[in-house]
Amino acid sequence: MALRIGPETCHDLDAALSREWLVTNGLGGYASSTIAGVNTRRYHALLVASLNLPVQRIVLLAGLEEWLLTAGIDAQPLSAQEYWDGTVYPDGFRRLTEVEVDGMLPIFRWTIDGRIIEKRVWLEHGVNRTVISYRLLAGPPLTLRLRPLFAHRDYHEQRHGQGGFDMAETNDGWVIDAGGVRSYFEVRPAPAVRSRPDWYWRVLHRAERERGLDDEEDLFTPGVIEIGLDQRTEVVVVAGTEPVPAGWSAAASLGAAQEREASAIDPMADNPLASQLLVAAQQFRVAKDPRGRTVLAGYHWFTDWGRDSMISLPGLVTRPGTLWEARAVLETNFRYLDQGLIPNRFPDGGQAPEYDTMDATLWMFQALAAYLRVSGDWRFILERLEALEGIIDWHVRGTRHHIRMDEADGLLAGGEEGYALTWMDARVGDWVVTPRRGKPIEINALWYNALRLTADWCERAARPAGHYREMAAQVYESAQLRFWDRGGGHCYDVVDGPQGDDPSLRPNQVIALALVYPLMEGDRARQVVAAVGGRLLTPYGLRTLDRDDPRYQPAYRGDQRNRDAAYHMGMVWPWLLGPYLDAHLRVHGDREAVRRLLQPFQQHLVEAGLGTISEIFEPEPPFRPVGCIAQAWSVAEVLRHALA
Repeated sequence: MALRIGPETCHDLDAALSREWLVTNGLGGYASSTIAGVNTRRYHALLVASLNLPVQRIVLLAGLEEWLLTAGIDAQPLSAQEYWDGTVYPDGFRRLTEVEVDGMLPIFRWTIDGRIIEKRVWLEHGVNRTVISYRLLAGPPLTLRLRPLFAHRDYHEQRHGQGGFDMAETNDGWVIDAGGVRSYFEVRPAPAVRSRPDWYWRVLHRAERERGLDDEEDLFTPGVIEIGLDQRTEVVVVAGTEPVPAGWSAAASLGAAQEREASAIDPMADNPLASQLLVAAQQFRVAKDPRGRTVLAGYHWFTDWGRDSMISLPGLVTRPGTLWEARAVLETNFRYLDQGLIPNRFPDGGQAPEYDTMDATLWMFQALAAYLRVSGDWRFILERLEALEGIIDWHVRGTRHHIRMDEADGLLAGGEEGYALTWMDARVGDWVVTPRRGKPIEINALWYNALRLTADWCERAARPAGHYREMAAQVYESAQLRFWDRGGGHCYDVVDGPQGDDPSLRPNQVIALALVYPLMEGDRARQVVAAVGGRLLTPYGLRTLDRDDPRYQPAYRGDQRNRDAAYHMGMVWPWLLGPYLDAHLRVHGDREAVRRLLQPFQQHLVEAGLGTISEIFEPEPPFRPVGCIAQAWSVAEVLRHALA
């Protein structure tokens, strides 16, 4: 299925800047920009390479200026750039007539002076190499002038000031050394290379300005390349961290990229949304050093997070043909198991993993159950059953951040000043926006499931299981007594918190209905679905707070503090639609309602991150997509239900 964007959107600068494309290489590296060609984020570039898979990402080739030269006619641009004062120059988007996204691979077409020019961008899998091709589809020959712009800096930063770049001219481009990294820029067939090193000053990244962050950058250019373009000759640009190998073919490279995308589509998937999301799902599944696999939480700025991986796994990689990846991701997390916890996050700089999470490890039990259900790979569970029992033991006697079972009621409690341990983890400096200290509803639903699943697996392995069943029964009984808010007609979000029990209407309670073993059933489950569906449900997921709550935030704007303050105080999260639909199906059994609730995402595929699903949406019409343009659990949970 190809997604298409027409000239009316391409020529509207604001509309074009709000639509971003993304291609990835399976290593954590990527290329991405807006369809206008303007880099609006510090994360936009034609080549972002991962130096320590899948982290330590560095922006190498930031962009390309592209001009068409013809005799007797002024140079015509294909590219566009915005500067600090709002000047947009050049303005090639005004001649852009169509953008097509084939899978996740973007194709751009311009119509200029009777000519049609097509450009494609793709990344090679398993190597830090971007390929860009240009073809003249119609019209007389012309000359293509290209000026590469390099940054060579960490992808969270901006480059400022002159200096620090060494360059060497080659027959077909340049070798660039800067920031401790070497990159290669080559053009085929043999071009005219004109070296003239220079700097482009104060390039604007408007999305960073909107976020109140450093928003300007200075870029280095080694010169220009000119090459003839006619209907018989394809011009190919290759940028990478190593030279192009002998015998390399652009046609074979593109064919491999297209074949990889096509192979992701399940021929049994009978709807366009599922087919597209199967391709998008590949972007999050990446290598993690030579020893394993992992899931990137989102693009552009997230690395691999344990919680996100475990929530995403059932939707991303629990189908025939991908089960080996699910197993490998699970193996990676078992490898880092420490004091009964898997990591919350692997930092960008390759530092030691962080274990500040209360739920990531408990979500792993759900991921294991999903893997076992599809694969039948009981040996994998059996070989790790002792480790799983060790996780339960650590949670009973206590682990990091005061995470410990309360012996009085069997419920799991946790929390520590300055930390946010659940998925609602926004923090600004020392300010924890949603601390949720105490006994959160979804944590105890996950704890109940961990106990019951461990009991199931121990029984199958002929190991003692009665203790786990007794603990689970206590959790279930305590939950019925403690979590039900009779006055509100729904569950407390947290009980035994520093201020007592929290009656806020939040979406976390649907998780208690959606797991392998529901913690709330019967009339209470129906009331939860009604309350959440009536007050939190939007076309793109669930609000994180009731609109009538005085803390409710209707917009995601301003600096980082303002945005983080709204992150879990009203913003809509698409991933929550997954457990909501599970709960809805349990209560009502209405699959037609599921299909109806997924329909808005079809249009969303061409509204923000092309071909994928955003991290969050604003909670009021028109439900503007914000946050990351591509989020693993957003894609995974919508895909899981689209395939059902």
